[in-house]
Amino acid sequence: MSSSLLYLSRKDVRACAVTSREAREAVLRAFRDHAAGRNRSLPKSALTLGPGHAFQAMTAASEAQAVATVKWVASAPSLPGSTVPSVSALICVSDYATGAPLAILDGDEITLLRTAAMSAAAASLLAPEAPSTIGFVGCGLQAHAHLTAFHDLYPGLRTALMLSRSRSSAQRLAEAAAARGLTAEIVDEAGTLLARSDLIISMVPAVPGLRPFLDAQRMKPAAFAAAVDTGRSWLPEALRAFDVLATDSLAQSQAPYDVDGQPVTSVRFGHDLVALSQAPLADARTQRSLFCFRGFALADLALAHLVLEKARAAGIGISLPR
Repeated sequence: MSSSLLYLSRKDVRACAVTSREAREAVLRAFRDHAAGRNRSLPKSALTLGPGHAFQAMTAASEAQAVATVKWVASAPSLPGSTVPSVSALICVSDYATGAPLAILDGDEITLLRTAAMSAAAASLLAPEAPSTIGFVGCGLQAHAHLTAFHDLYPGLRTALMLSRSRSSAQRLAEAAAARGLTAEIVDEAGTLLARSDLIISMVPAVPGLRPFLDAQRMKPAAFAAAVDTGRSWLPEALRAFDVLATDSLAQSQAPYDVDGQPVTSVRFGHDLVALSQAPLADARTQRSLFCFRGFALADLALAHLVLEKARAAGIGISLPR
C-alpha cells in the first residue's frame, strides 16, 4: 500500500504549464486508444437536483497510461455577483494494475484544459481549413481557455466576436483577444455573431428562465460550432440546419440537450470522436458541423495523466501522508 499521496492544487496544475497542443494531442490519443480497446470508461453518472444543480462522477481506466481516474464534479446555478464558482471538481488518480491511490488533483483547471482541448480536437477534424473569425457566446473562464486553444490551433485567426449577458466579461475577453493580435468586437445580436463566424463556441450557463436563442440556420454554409453548454442555448427546431452532428461518445449521448437538460427530439448525433479520430469525414470541412458534448471521462484521464507526469518530472505538488 502506498504511504503517501501527491496533491496538486490549482496553482500546481497551472505550474505544470500544459500547452494547448499537448492537451489537444492527449485528448485525440485517448480517443484513439479507446477505439483500439486500450482504455475504458463509464458514462457520466449524475445526481440532478435542479436546473444547473447536480453532482457527477466520471470514471475511466487506461491500460496504455497505467492509471485509473474518477472526477467528482459539483455544479450549482451561479447568481449574478456571486464569487462562488458554478462548477467545482477534484480528480483522484489510482494505479491501473494495483489500484493504489497515487494522487489528488484540482479538477477545475484540468476541466478548463480538457474542455477547450476537446473542442479544439473536434475542430481539427471538422472545421473549415482556414477560419478567420471566431465567435464566443458566453465570455467566462471557458471562453478564455477556448481562445487560447483555438488561437494555437488556428494562428491565422483575425477576428474574435463576443456575445455575453455580462458586458464586463465580454470586455475582458475582448482585451485578451486583442492582446493576441486579434481584432475584437463585442456584439449585441446572436444572429450577427452566427452570420459572421467560421467558428462558434457556445458556453451559456444553466440559469433559471433561460430560453434557447441560437439559430443554426443563421450560420455560414461552412462553419463549425462547439456547444460546450451541451446545446441548451441552441433552438432545437433549427438543429436540422447542421449537416454533421457529432459528440464525444455515442455510448454516452445520442442527442444535444435542451434547456431542461433533456435530449432533444429534433435530431440525433451521427458521429463521435472515437470514430472521427480514426477516420475523419471527407467533406465535413465544407459543411455546417456541430460538436456537442457533456464531457468524457477518458479526456479527463488523459489530461490528469499528462499533468501528473509533468508534476513528477518538475517536483511540483505536496506529498500527503495516508
